[in-house]
Amino acid sequence: MENKLKLILCLFIITIFFYSCPGNKREDNVSISPEAGTSYKSGDIVTVHVHYPAGIKADSVVYFLDSRKVGSQKDSIAVSLKTDTMPLGPKLITAKVYQAGKSQDVSTNIVLLAAKAPEEYTYKVEKAFPHDTGSYTEGLEYNDGYLYESAGNYGNSSLRKVDLTTGKVVQITKLDRKYFGEGIAIVGNKIVQLTYREKVGFVYDKNTFKRLSTFTDTVGVEGWGMCFDGKKLYTDDKTNRIWFLDKDTYHQTGYLDVYDDKGAVQSVNELEYIDGKLYSNVYTTDTILVINPKTGAVLQRIDMKNLWPKAERPPDFDYQNNVLNGIAWDEKGKRLFVTGKKWPYLYQVKFVKK
Repeated sequence: MENKLKLILCLFIITIFFYSCPGNKREDNVSISPEAGTSYKSGDIVTVHVHYPAGIKADSVVYFLDSRKVGSQKDSIAVSLKTDTMPLGPKLITAKVYQAGKSQDVSTNIVLLAAKAPEEYTYKVEKAFPHDTGSYTEGLEYNDGYLYESAGNYGNSSLRKVDLTTGKVVQITKLDRKYFGEGIAIVGNKIVQLTYREKVGFVYDKNTFKRLSTFTDTVGVEGWGMCFDGKKLYTDDKTNRIWFLDKDTYHQTGYLDVYDDKGAVQSVNELEYIDGKLYSNVYTTDTILVINPKTGAVLQRIDMKNLWPKAERPPDFDYQNNVLNGIAWDEKGKRLFVTGKKWPYLYQVKFVKK
């Protein structure tokens, strides 16, 4: 037994010696910089450089960013990547090194953050309207003088048409008890509605609320918020990702990741598209974000604290679940409405800089 251990130790030492000798470096020691996980701000120049062990000389190097070719160089000349128009988030950088008729891939990754911190805003209440406390608000739209609201919770989910002034439900269709209603968007004469974990979406006639069709929703972790920019649908899924969907097929066409200057912003929820920007509340918080729909950068952060003053809330109020949720935009009247789950009020507000 002792001799066997000595033999194993001897072989180990010989192996280490062999790979440490000049001329015996393996080709897989080719490396790339920057170091994996390095963060950059949007607008920074990222210098990518391939490093070789002694005795290796590459004929050429082709560089890829998330599988898209971004440049090629002879030998070890570095390549510079501009980031000012890139969507934010993780980026995979791969260099394909060609040498003596063979190729070898070496990769790293970076994280692209917003160029600057979001502008800080607060709000001014311009008007308050009644809101049905039986509605666990998940989606909210304003169209043709009415509010359209998706109410959640198993056994109580519905699609509603609501009179803004009185808060009265003037039209409703209820979902089967097995569905939890989520975000909605109005696309022409149709209303599209997501469900929470059921991986099903519904399409209704906007005027009659007749269900026209269903579709399989395989995008994201769960169904949360939804909005429409006139060309494509946006949805989110409890993470920091916002997905793009085709307005007719409801198939995924792309996505963006929401980041500020510090990192990913999780739990983006109810969505609204207003004047070329995405608005989203952050679930379980008193925060609304204004997001660049091309890059995912958080441009503004609005503090909605005390919108419904805590002193006015009942003693048994469920603070954990009945949170701020629901953003609707009156395009013609330029009015912005926000509410919360089972809140007694819907507020017309204006955002003001701190």
